[in-house]
Amino acid sequence: MNVPADLKYTKDHEWVKVDGDEATVGITDFAQGELGDIVYVEIETEGETIDANEVFGTVEAVKTVSDLFMPLSGEIVAVNEELEDSPEKVNESPFEDGWMIKIKMSDTSELDGLMSADEYKEHIGG
Repeated sequence: MNVPADLKYTKDHEWVKVDGDEATVGITDFAQGELGDIVYVEIETEGETIDANEVFGTVEAVKTVSDLFMPLSGEIVAVNEELEDSPEKVNESPFEDGWMIKIKMSDTSELDGLMSADEYKEHIGG
């Protein structure tokens, strides 16, 4: 199970990579493994400002559809357009090519509420 140490994590299995006041978000290796083969990613919230813990999109796997939750409040400034034609990138490369959105953070203090890699490993029983 890949849990990069330089990222932050949510209880809902999203990862966050911070770069200044922007954050890149995707789902974790654990989450994509639990979902199975991802066949569709739907994110229609680009340009919207969404609060932490609200839904920003959905991911559809062969057996289920799961909501994607905002790890931090902010404006969605970019969506990974490649996932529209190649949703399998989330399975193949959840931390690189399979990223989902980029957020301009509204409140960087919310980062304090996210888990470290070690805390996330404990959360998933690793």
